[in-house]
Order: sequence, then C-alpha cells, then structure tokens
Amino acid sequence: MPYLSRIRINPLRTQSRRLLASPHVLHGAVQGGFPGPPGAERTLWRLDADDPYRPHVYVLSRSRPDWTHLVESAGWPGAAGEHAAVRDYAPLLKRLAEGQEYAFRLTANPVRNTVKPEFLTPSQAKKLARVPEGTKARGFRVAHRTAQAQLDWFLGHTDRWGFGVSGSRTDPAAPGLAEPSDDVRDVQDVQDVRPGSGPQEVRITARRRHSFAKGDGTRRVTFNSATFEGRLRIRDVELFSATLLAGIGPAKAYGCGLLTVAPLRQE
Repeated sequence: MPYLSRIRINPLRTQSRRLLASPHVLHGAVQGGFPGPPGAERTLWRLDADDPYRPHVYVLSRSRPDWTHLVESAGWPGAAGEHAAVRDYAPLLKRLAEGQEYAFRLTANPVRNTVKPEFLTPSQAKKLARVPEGTKARGFRVAHRTAQAQLDWFLGHTDRWGFGVSGSRTDPAAPGLAEPSDDVRDVQDVQDVRPGSGPQEVRITARRRHSFAKGDGTRRVTFNSATFEGRLRIRDVELFSATLLAGIGPAKAYGCGLLTVAPLRQE
C-alpha cells in the first residue's frame, strides 16, 4: 500500500542546512524513515523550497514511514501543527479517470541518449577508446541544459506517461504593458513548443545544477534538474498510475522523478 508523506523542514537549524544543501545527504535522511538496510525501501522524493522559510520534503513510499528523526533533527519538534503528514495514496489512485484534469508539479532530470556527445568527459573518452573497432558504442546519457530543451523533453514524453498537457487559458497581455525581463522571458518564451498547437499549460519554475561528493569523496555526482508546474489531463489511467508510482526520468535517488497532482482551483 503506497503512502505519500510531507515533512516540514526548519531551514534555520544546522542539520537542516546540511539536508537542503546536498541531495545525497537528504536521500540518506529519507531512507532513515524506514526499517531495514539502506536502499531496502524504494522511494520517490522531492524537495519543495519555493518558500525558503518553510521548505517541505515529499516522499512516496510502498510502506508506512516514521519521520520522527527528521522532525527532531531538522523540524519544529515542540511547535504546534502537523510536522510530518502521512497519507494513504491508494484512494487517489482509485479516483483517477480518463479525462480528469489536475494541477501538477514535477522535478525531473531531463536527459537524452547519444553516441556522439558534443563535449566528451574524460570518462566518456576512455569508454569510447575501449570500444572494439567495428562495434557500435553504447549511447551516453547527456543532460538537457537549456529551458527550451528541457521543456521540449517534457512535452515530448507525456504520451508515454499517460497524460497530456492542457492548452493554456491565459489571455494575451493588454496593449502597452512593459516587456518582461530576460529572466521571465526565458520561461515564458518556451511555452509554445509544438508548431500550431498553441501555448501549453506548463512552465518551468526552477532550474538547478547539482554537484556533490559521494562516498569517500573521490566520486563526484553532477546533474541538472528542472521543476515543471502546470495542468495535465489524464489520457491512460493505467499508464498514468504506473507513472505516479514509478516516477519519471533518472536521478530518482537525488530528488527527481516524483510527480504530484492536486485538484484544480476554482477559476
């Protein structure tokens, strides 16, 4: 039986700053919510820090967790309120139906596979050098780095995830309004990415490059993430349910892949 958890994080505490600074450290804290050896429980999780004064961690798990350690070390253990909400996820899955629309949020690691990366890393160059002559090399996983490419990746894969992105209901800007800043335009201008389709109800709200040491410090992990928000319409219930439970894309251990949905607000 799956469960969806939401844990409040106090950003002013020392342990909280360690968690917020490293997906690797936060992954370990998430795994600490389940009994058994590390990695025994496969989870999806996401850090939502758009409110810097009260970030939240969302976790989707197969078994019911205990977040006492996170609340005590990185939350507000003595304050009023619900510090770690844990909800049964099954009722949501049972309510899903074709044609339903939901607001959604997803932090993902947009990538593509290619046998000819534009810029070879030292490890990729070594792998290519070891490929026997006449043998086809395996593709390398390469990150999409621009907002345009990341949104293209997202919209190009929604069919295989069981949903489509709804058309935008935003009216044109009134005449005479100032042009948006470059930062805003970078997000707005990539909304219409399908010729003739019109704007899609999706936007990128955050983009980050993560880099941190793992293990004994000799190995470094680097990846890019993008947070997508908007409105989706379910096309295939079975496929969509599987997407919610399995997650989207790589880097799931580091906070990518969890797609969450919520009822649309009354307009």
